[in-house]
Amino acid sequence: MTRVALYARYSDDKQSAASIEDQFRICRLYADKQGWSVTADYSDAAISGSTMILRPGVRALLHDAMAGKFDVVLAEALDRLSRDQEDIAALFKRLRFAGVPVITLSEGEISELHVGLKGTMNALFLKELAAKTHRGLRGRVGSRRARRAATSATATA
Repeated sequence: MTRVALYARYSDDKQSAASIEDQFRICRLYADKQGWSVTADYSDAAISGSTMILRPGVRALLHDAMAGKFDVVLAEALDRLSRDQEDIAALFKRLRFAGVPVITLSEGEISELHVGLKGTMNALFLKELAAKTHRGLRGRVGSRRARRAATSATATA
């Protein structure tokens, strides 16, 4: 029987902790339909997908893959594993060296093509997200300054 490891992640503390369990649930349903045995769950809660360095869950997954503890990695989508081009390529390469394919519910079995194209798309998403986040922060700072100025003007009038 195929031994499968599940991986799930959500990005920050503003998201629901239930997201990981939701990802595991749909992955388990898929694994059951394939007749696979889920032998391990790995996750990283409230940690960005922009780097793998600080994610203990993905590091443990890689360590256990190299030790032969499972046959397949299953995740909801490639961006759950990483949004960084370099990291996803390195993870894919190491898992492939260990003989462990990556399968996602969104993309199916991951190939070099997925790593290249989706890796680029995920990196662009992060760049756009950063720009929007900075825009929002600038807007909030500007609004606070305007409110303070208005309050100050009212107090002196």
